[in-house]
Amino acid sequence: MNLQETQTAFDSVAADYDGPRGNNAMIQDMRRDMWHWLDATFAPRSRLIDIGCGTGLDAIRMAQLGHRVTATDWSPQMVMRTSERAARERLTDSVRSMTLGAHELDRLGETGIYDGAYSNLGPLNCVPVLSDVARECARLLRPGGKLVFTVIGRICPWEIAHYMRRRQWARVKVRFARGFVPVSMNKHTIWTHYYGPREFYRPFRQEFSLTHHRGLCLFAPPPYLTWIRDRHPAAYDCLRRLDRRAAGWPLLRAAGDHFLMIMTKR
Repeated sequence: MNLQETQTAFDSVAADYDGPRGNNAMIQDMRRDMWHWLDATFAPRSRLIDIGCGTGLDAIRMAQLGHRVTATDWSPQMVMRTSERAARERLTDSVRSMTLGAHELDRLGETGIYDGAYSNLGPLNCVPVLSDVARECARLLRPGGKLVFTVIGRICPWEIAHYMRRRQWARVKVRFARGFVPVSMNKHTIWTHYYGPREFYRPFRQEFSLTHHRGLCLFAPPPYLTWIRDRHPAAYDCLRRLDRRAAGWPLLRAAGDHFLMIMTKR
């Protein structure tokens, strides 16, 4: 894999990432699901790390609720967008923005002072060595601190059906690769490692207990199939409700476009 290529890809889309490319209506639905779990997990006025903050939508929202957020991202252009957003919202005292990849958490010198960390919509799929992230999260969080991550999963029934219908057999198999695979975005390459929940949790299990995990976009289509929501809004809403009800059940929770995982530091 090439981390520089991934950085360049996200730099190239930072200017318009709040629009259809990175925050269409279906991604906003996924983001609201994440916010529900963030609110249920973190106590008021927590000190948090946003790993892969993008343009700062999650960090600003958490700061508006009274949390103090260290917002980090490997893309300098994304971090600049976060800083600008914090300035517009007059939240610079609550949001500290840093150009720092998830593989560089050792650059955060503080030890044991954070109440939690979160990462939304797959930044951790681009980390070269996940065990390094686990080790640094354990160092940075106080005992009882929480991790809330959404990660791009291996088994997405909608994606399998979509590409099988198109007879794009190579694309059907992409998520099942055992290492990093190149994924195109804006004529650049993002190096991505897809995970199952057990596989993802393995590097964390020594220091963190698994509190909860569930699928996201299991029954509801993934956010690149926007035409389904546009043409069939009532059916889409029904599938979203089914996701919220059943995607945390055993067996089902291992599937979906993403999965959500909550862990607690021992």
